[in-house]
Amino acid sequence: MTPDLVIASETSRPDALRLIASFPFAVLLIDPALAIAGTNPAAEQVLGQSTRRLLGKSVASQIEFAESHVATRLGESDAQLFARDSAVRIGSQARRLDVMLAPVAGHPGWQMLILHESIGVEALGGERHGGDGTPLRAPEVLAHEIKNPLAGIRGAAQLLARSGDPRQRELTTLITSEVDRVTKLIDQMQTLSRRGAAPQTAFNVHEALRRAVAVLSTSGTAMPRVEEEFDPSLPPVLCSPDALVQVVLNLIGNAREACAGAASPRIAIRTRFASGIRLHGVSGEPPLPLPIEVRVSDNGQGVDTELGDRIFEPFVSGKPHGQGLGLALVQKLVREMSGRITYDRDEAAGLTHFRLHLPVAERRSDNRPAAAA
Repeated sequence: MTPDLVIASETSRPDALRLIASFPFAVLLIDPALAIAGTNPAAEQVLGQSTRRLLGKSVASQIEFAESHVATRLGESDAQLFARDSAVRIGSQARRLDVMLAPVAGHPGWQMLILHESIGVEALGGERHGGDGTPLRAPEVLAHEIKNPLAGIRGAAQLLARSGDPRQRELTTLITSEVDRVTKLIDQMQTLSRRGAAPQTAFNVHEALRRAVAVLSTSGTAMPRVEEEFDPSLPPVLCSPDALVQVVLNLIGNAREACAGAASPRIAIRTRFASGIRLHGVSGEPPLPLPIEVRVSDNGQGVDTELGDRIFEPFVSGKPHGQGLGLALVQKLVREMSGRITYDRDEAAGLTHFRLHLPVAERRSDNRPAAAA
């Protein structure tokens, strides 16, 4: 018989709590005063106390989070949080746990706190601490639920294209091509752990950047003017075109969100030839030059300094409602293209920079990059 979830008040509790009583992760129901209002048996084991001893006690008195942004999010009743491999102290015991936090729908101020032995990267089929080659894959059911509406969107766009209105043709073509690209990306994510990198080919990096800006400009969300500083002499890069478009879409989309609150939102994209950047070889292979640099900059507040180098790890996010998968996917795709992605903050100028370095598609005998046609 499934045990009931013990709660503080029968009259104020959210409905259907019995459904999580046998959940294998520790689940705590947190009331608006940040006190423990309910736990499941797994939470009793993690906290080392019975539910009746825990009821009414503040979360802070039972769980100490080493990362201050986790405790801060707990105090924001509508916040969502996914913190992988977070340092936690329970009583006198220091532990590493995955921490998940979400508001309870229909019950303002109530939250669900979920704790589990760190599975963030392992659940994605990779190594701990963002090791190279971490396969990032979408759950099968999520992919199914995304691809079904995508098919409907594509069909609707095709019907609009048949109306004969030339003003709609450009947008419907953009819609169908983006649906095809996202569908293909989902297919790749489902099999990332079972396959090698996507086929690499020569591609104009400026085409990917302009494609991303066009998509974001028609997304219905305000898009600040994008300042372009492109070097037209750059050669094609060696990459997976679909993956490169996804990478720059994420970077420019993040920049748009980051500077949305600025008095004068600014996004700048620069491409240039940067000598001296190399990817260290493995198994005796020589270092791979990465001379093509794409820099996406914005004048937002930047990433929380406490996140530091962890921003590319799964489930680490600086956004109030972020899930922490966007930059993890970016890093995975960049690594598959033998590239490098870095982040830095220029406090003096008030700018955040993401720098993408990629190899060229072909090289001449004099070891200089061949110019693009």
